[in-house]
Amino acid sequence: MDCPLSEEIIDSRNGRWIAGTDEVGRGPLAGEVVAAAVILDPATPIPGLNDSKKLSDKQRQQLVILIKERALALAIGRSSVMEIDSMNILQASLLAMRRAVEALPLRPQLVYVDGNHLPDWRYKSKAIVRGDAKIPAIAAASVLAKVTRDLEMKALDSLHPGYGLAKHKGYPTKQHLEALAKLGPSPIHRKSFAPVSALLR
Repeated sequence: MDCPLSEEIIDSRNGRWIAGTDEVGRGPLAGEVVAAAVILDPATPIPGLNDSKKLSDKQRQQLVILIKERALALAIGRSSVMEIDSMNILQASLLAMRRAVEALPLRPQLVYVDGNHLPDWRYKSKAIVRGDAKIPAIAAASVLAKVTRDLEMKALDSLHPGYGLAKHKGYPTKQHLEALAKLGPSPIHRKSFAPVSALLR
């Protein structure tokens, strides 16, 4: 991502800690929403940062190593399947991002949030549509959240076999929908999502 003079870097040079946050997992039928928050060090930029969806798995794995090595601070937040079902996916996603930012060991003076909604918090913040393609710290959070959730879904595949979670990560692929119809919902399926709730009825 070529963003050498972004507001993020200018703010950081002025002695302000700038965080970026993003979530992964709004679309799947199963599993938690996972969010990450990252404060990058402008003195050690990370080449190749971009929206995690535009990167290969290999690229994401390589970038996560650099993010963990070079970031000033990072943290993970999440919302459970029960929370997703009780408050809706948008609110659960905002809650996961709030938890990620609140878990940072450094308190940011400004938070860039991917999307067009802001969590309920007191941080000075800006919502940026497609921020994961514009702001390096959001891109880093996007990659960290994606890699974290993918690993967790692979682990859940062994606990809830038959659905193909390791392959599709809970998204509503043809394979997942067929397995869902055959096996019924597992404890980690989101009961408020239409393909799952239809089976429960």
